Amino acid sequence: MIVKTFEIKKKELNNFKFFLIYGNNSGLIDEIIENDLKPKLSKNIYNYDENEILQNDENFKDDILSKSFFDNEKLIIISRTTDKIFKLIEEIIDKNIKDIVIILKASTLEKKSKLRNLFEKNSDVICTPVYEDNNQSLSMIVREFLKKNNINLSQQIINILTERAKGDRINLKNELDKLKYFSQNKSKIEIDEILNLTNLAENYNISELVDNSLAQNKKRTLYIFNENNFVSDDCILILRTYLSKLKRLLKLKSAMTQNNNLDQAISSYKPPIFWKEKDIVKQQLKILDFDEIQDLIMNTNEIEYQIKKNPGVSTLLLKNFILEKTLNTNNLL
Repeated sequence: MIVKTFEIKKKELNNFKFFLIYGNNSGLIDEIIENDLKPKLSKNIYNYDENEILQNDENFKDDILSKSFFDNEKLIIISRTTDKIFKLIEEIIDKNIKDIVIILKASTLEKKSKLRNLFEKNSDVICTPVYEDNNQSLSMIVREFLKKNNINLSQQIINILTERAKGDRINLKNELDKLKYFSQNKSKIEIDEILNLTNLAENYNISELVDNSLAQNKKRTLYIFNENNFVSDDCILILRTYLSKLKRLLKLKSAMTQNNNLDQAISSYKPPIFWKEKDIVKQQLKILDFDEIQDLIMNTNEIEYQIKKNPGVSTLLLKNFILEKTLNTNNLL
């Protein structure tokens, strides 16, 4: 059953156990799950990636069928789903298992997609397509934010914020969060301050590159490199971002040694870690130990020195460095 984004807010969801939300607007997908689905569904949430399930699909299926999860009611969220998981999901739907709700997150699904067709044609499940934001929808987000936080901005500044988001509400909301803290002690905000405070959308590619490298997400890291034409001027910014995130991980590791609680360490960290970052930060902390983080900081400083010394091959040195750390191998290039 196809349910549009504005309809799902009003939909009675208690009778539905399977949801497919797909499209290129990952920010809107996450908003729908956080604001419209989670509050109405189970509080016992399990997050998976499709590849993680497909590597042990029989174990995953057995866990569901045998109800070996610890909680009576389970909300299972599976990210980056494709038609590869179609047969497994079809089988689980046919079993009509109680106390299990599954949300599938996917990017673009073609009309011939088996998964999409399964959810569109079955009246017992929900299929919600999402579409990319435009400047009009982003501007509405800005205006709602300003009204809620009692902040006054000129139309020119609102236009700057929406333009810099480059059609991505995740970029926009990160900037609005910074604006909220910045405006607390100011009665008026000037355009020059906004230009200095906010980032170009391209910088988010850099942040995403570093995050995925530290989390050893190999495919995503390679994809970002292939999709972006990083130049010499980007190299130092990338390394400084790398260094900043490593220092944050080091502080979080220190906090964990005191209370041995990962979630508490992340929640109490200052400045706050935005909710969109929390999952990948957890992944990084599980992969890297304290000594490895310290070594990476030393290596990052060393490669920055090498790049400054050899600017003509800066991009080659940088790519070799990050891919080596991501793939845990040497002499990649």
